[in-house]
Amino acid sequence: MKKIEAIIKPFKLDEVKDALHDIGLQGLTVVEAKGFGRQKGHTELYRGAEYVVDFLPKVKIEVICDDALAERAIEAIMAAARTGRIGDGKIFVSDIQEVIRIRTGERGEDAV
Repeated sequence: MKKIEAIIKPFKLDEVKDALHDIGLQGLTVVEAKGFGRQKGHTELYRGAEYVVDFLPKVKIEVICDDALAERAIEAIMAAARTGRIGDGKIFVSDIQEVIRIRTGERGEDAV
């Protein structure tokens, strides 16, 4: 099994969620986050004063899926989250050794 973590722009969340649902993924976790990469924040003007916004709002999505579905999930996230501008985000993929459903004690693929 694979854990796919994607950090995307907040306004792309619904599109990514729908794209993952369309390929058959049932569950995902969403966390509001702040961060920066190459874009290194930006400056804003508020009541005549200029200030720097170092950390930009982002959304982190976590999905656990079967190895066979991982590449389709990655492609779906990339297609749905891409704007073509700097700051579109990153995708991290890691191996999951065990999954356990707390309520029933199911393990592995059955727990996902």
